[in-house]
Amino acid sequence: MIYSKLPVVFLSTLASEKKGSTNGMIATYILDHLENMHDIGIKELAGQCHVAVSSISRFCKEIGLRDFAELKELLNSPDLFFERQSHLNSFSQRVGEYQQKVYESIRMVEQSISENQLMHLCDDIRHYQRVAVFGLLKAGSVAMNLQSDLLMLGKQVYTNISYQEQMNYIFNAQRDDLIIIFSYTGSYFDYQEIRAEKKKLSTPKIWMVSGERDHYPEFVDEVLHFRSLQDQGSHPYQLQFTASLIAQEYARKYC
Repeated sequence: MIYSKLPVVFLSTLASEKKGSTNGMIATYILDHLENMHDIGIKELAGQCHVAVSSISRFCKEIGLRDFAELKELLNSPDLFFERQSHLNSFSQRVGEYQQKVYESIRMVEQSISENQLMHLCDDIRHYQRVAVFGLLKAGSVAMNLQSDLLMLGKQVYTNISYQEQMNYIFNAQRDDLIIIFSYTGSYFDYQEIRAEKKKLSTPKIWMVSGERDHYPEFVDEVLHFRSLQDQGSHPYQLQFTASLIAQEYARKYC
């Protein structure tokens, strides 16, 4: 994984909550005080957030955690890190080095992506009436970009920035639903406990668009993959380039 569960769950919550909502305020407080969260109890956290203890319990459930104990596990090992792409002294050299890395990452997609699989995905987008496109954090932005491109091409698809809302949608999808998931590392389903709901994941058709990995969950029906460095720097550009290719080829074939 490039990102741990804590930023995935919390940032998707903040992006999907209304300003001033209880869940938004709790998430904001926790992220602003991560260094003080190691030993905090549920009553103390409720007091600091000026909410009832029941609101903290409800917050945990609504963002996809089992309970406050799982929240504490995340807070005890937040595992936040940012990859610096260059350590050169000159600004122009740093820009040039980063530009070259982005260029090389896009070339990797160009040289490794399967035309047959890409066309097969375009066919499915065309033929399924209900299509949803999901992703987390930067991949979520890619999903929204593809949604807007497809809308310009006359195809409406659904997306949602909240991870919990995405999972609820997938768990309730039917056989005539197509789910497209952008996941750079292929770890999209690793952020939530799915054993109890695993059978439901076999119902819709699920595509994953991903940097190549050794193993994908058995309920993922198709994969459109590309070679990748599996780093933060290449991550958004490779996924966005692939999403743009999907839209371009859909337009060429059907519009």
